[in-house]
Amino acid sequence: MSFVDVKGIRTFYYEYGNAKGEDVLFIHGLGSSSITWRDIPDALSRHFHTIAVDLVGFGLSEKPKESDYYTIEGFSKFIIDFLETIGSTKEEASKISLIGHSLGGYIAAQVATQLKEKIKRLVLVDSSGLLESPTPLLNDYYAAAMEVNPITRYEKIKRVLEDMYASPSRLLPIAVDLFNYIIEKQGARYAFELTFKNSTTTQIKLEGFREIQDVQCLVLWGEKDNLIPIRYYDMFRQKLPKANCEVIPDAGHAPFIEKTALFYEKLSAFLSQNIIRNNNR
Repeated sequence: MSFVDVKGIRTFYYEYGNAKGEDVLFIHGLGSSSITWRDIPDALSRHFHTIAVDLVGFGLSEKPKESDYYTIEGFSKFIIDFLETIGSTKEEASKISLIGHSLGGYIAAQVATQLKEKIKRLVLVDSSGLLESPTPLLNDYYAAAMEVNPITRYEKIKRVLEDMYASPSRLLPIAVDLFNYIIEKQGARYAFELTFKNSTTTQIKLEGFREIQDVQCLVLWGEKDNLIPIRYYDMFRQKLPKANCEVIPDAGHAPFIEKTALFYEKLSAFLSQNIIRNNNR
């Protein structure tokens, strides 16, 4: 785990594996952080140089007051600046694979439109980017995050997180504790509010989808996602007809938490296609 200065923003990230390996960047969702990916980046590091970053305004990264950071354009610029800072966009660097969950998927797709020649693969997991307005559960999530009474907020966020799972019993108490710990940090609620309002009312533009049509893409979705329901999976399939698309059964909004082994199997197989072919030569 490390901190790096990204154009004046103190940024927290994890990295695993050989720095000379192929870069794979994990981008988390709204109100989350790099820790949400659990052991998946570490497990993939046998073949890749994996990186999981805390977005500006979230996790342990700095939370500036300037509102421009908390738009999709602002986050995309931040990710591009982050990659430049750690050397992943240099001319001699290998191409990058981006893995984004929810808000992170929207950001990853936007980055891919701007760094098309540098993106090797794109993985969108229960991604936002096509919402015209917040879903009911997203509104509940916002209300829980904005709650100032810590006891009331704990109960609200517990109920919301349970509703994000296919089986509420899979929610670990530490997930609620971690959310409460992070949202109490100075500037965290402000970042959440601005990000929520921008990301739930804007969409990936048609020309954006055109730009990434030829990028190798995997769309994964939890079958029982109540936050961004599976109808949005069908919309992404239509927008990205060349993408590999799969539904994770008996999983909610974060299939990498509820169905870790299956999710890892599908992700690893997709990312390792060239490695497998090269090893068979």
